[in-house]
Amino acid sequence: MMKKILYFLLGAIILSSSCQDPEYVLATANRQGITSLTAIFVEGEYAEKVAVEYKIADASTDKLVIPIPYYYPESSDNETDQYMSKIKVQAELAPNCLLSPSLGILDLTKENYFTLTEPDGTQRKISIIGTRKKSSACQLLSFSLPELGISGSIDEENKTIALPTLDDLKPVNASYAISPHASISPDPAVDKIDFNQSVTLTVTAHDGTQSVYTVEKKIPEKISYGYRVGSESLAYTIDLTTNGMPAICHPTIALCGGYLVVNYGDGSAPIYFNAATGGAKLGTVNIGNLATGSITSDNGGNMLFCNYAQVGDTWSLYTTSDLKKEPVKLLSMQNSGSFPIGSRLSVTGDISTNAIITSAFDGAGTGSNQFVRCIIKNGIIGQPEVITINGVGYWFAMDANAKIAYRTADVADGYFIGHYNYNDQLNFIDGNSNSAVSALGGQSDGSAWGYNNSVVTTVTFNKANYLALYAVGYFPQWGMNSILYLYDVTSMTGFSGTVNATDLLKMSSSVKSYNGADPTEPRTGDVLMMPSANGFKMSLFYIDNTCKTVGCYEFDCIKK
Repeated sequence: MMKKILYFLLGAIILSSSCQDPEYVLATANRQGITSLTAIFVEGEYAEKVAVEYKIADASTDKLVIPIPYYYPESSDNETDQYMSKIKVQAELAPNCLLSPSLGILDLTKENYFTLTEPDGTQRKISIIGTRKKSSACQLLSFSLPELGISGSIDEENKTIALPTLDDLKPVNASYAISPHASISPDPAVDKIDFNQSVTLTVTAHDGTQSVYTVEKKIPEKISYGYRVGSESLAYTIDLTTNGMPAICHPTIALCGGYLVVNYGDGSAPIYFNAATGGAKLGTVNIGNLATGSITSDNGGNMLFCNYAQVGDTWSLYTTSDLKKEPVKLLSMQNSGSFPIGSRLSVTGDISTNAIITSAFDGAGTGSNQFVRCIIKNGIIGQPEVITINGVGYWFAMDANAKIAYRTADVADGYFIGHYNYNDQLNFIDGNSNSAVSALGGQSDGSAWGYNNSVVTTVTFNKANYLALYAVGYFPQWGMNSILYLYDVTSMTGFSGTVNATDLLKMSSSVKSYNGADPTEPRTGDVLMMPSANGFKMSLFYIDNTCKTVGCYEFDCIKK
């Protein structure tokens, strides 16, 4: 704990130093005037949310028009016209420029006049006004033929959709997702279409911009192994401060029927979004009389629930493959241990065939080093086992809790676990002895004191075994946002170094934070990876209650 305190004090000193008054900066010839304007809502549900950050390409212009999104969030149907007359505007000025009078809350339905003084003392009048800008997004985000069990593979660069089949197809409707407020013609959800021949679909954005896609029967060629480097892309992020995230919660996520399910862990019914597009909340999940502690999903389209069971209570596990149907109980056990269980849930494999389900006990007091494991073989679930891990120390309470992820659905292939209170490292555990055999150390820059390197998940995609670590940032208000790491763990040779510096690391990215305040404990999150039904795409989903965000990265294995 002394290490944590010293790092905390060091971070505080660094941050306080960075907040001192800036030094005098000489003006540069290539950076004059106003460089950007930020518009912020001041009223209503989205008060203090940034509507737009407008970068000004031509600093010599005398009329600055701020493009306010027509809807906010842009994926919603909430029009912004009601806010236009009262919006807070902030400016970024080039060195030694002055703007008078000072900016503040402006009526962007009309021109607002100011005097801009350049570094050489010259002055000119400028005006600031707003306009509601319709979206130009016209992307086809997902495409499938549910009746035929076919998922299309989208090549956005070439605007093609490959239906991976050579069978003769009857005319059917398609299911798809497109950019918010866009339209598609012809609409394959309305008109049954014969996809035996190439079909052209036109997606039109809200502002009239168009993209034309060609759908054809074609089995794309895969690369030989893993995901294609360069295919990784951020599909979307969602601001959970506008979606009911409570201050005190322990969020987990799952996939079911093309939906991304978010569970806050506070006893409320989980909510769900379109898994392909994110966007606005679509509804709540039917869980009957159940209270969810956490959720997850397997590779076979099944979502799993469990309750949060105190010592002496019954811990139960449920499953469903349809959000509109109540889940079915898989098993129950009495929590006869020393700690609560159910704040985190993990599954590797497919529960209809072979899988391993785990949930760690929340430590407190003396700490925990145990988890519950259920093994499924040939679709038959075994009795819950309490597993003790050797060589990883103990974790204490939900704020520093652990999550377990088996490398494959074979126990002998071992598993991964990390938590906050033991060197901040990510451990690999021998599946037979349940003893630590190797580890990745905390962040090499010394910042591990501010992260919980514990949220893990695994998946097999195109012959490669991947491990994702979601390092929950305890202090996003200090700029320490959560970080996502992706590793290739097909071979455990080379599982050494640090979480951010190892030969097995394939990708890392800091996530966007929607939270400017000090997060409330427990500060936790979740991560989930899922291959597409056709095997050409892998999606990586994440969530946490410090940055108050949920998001999705996508990868593919299509040869180009």
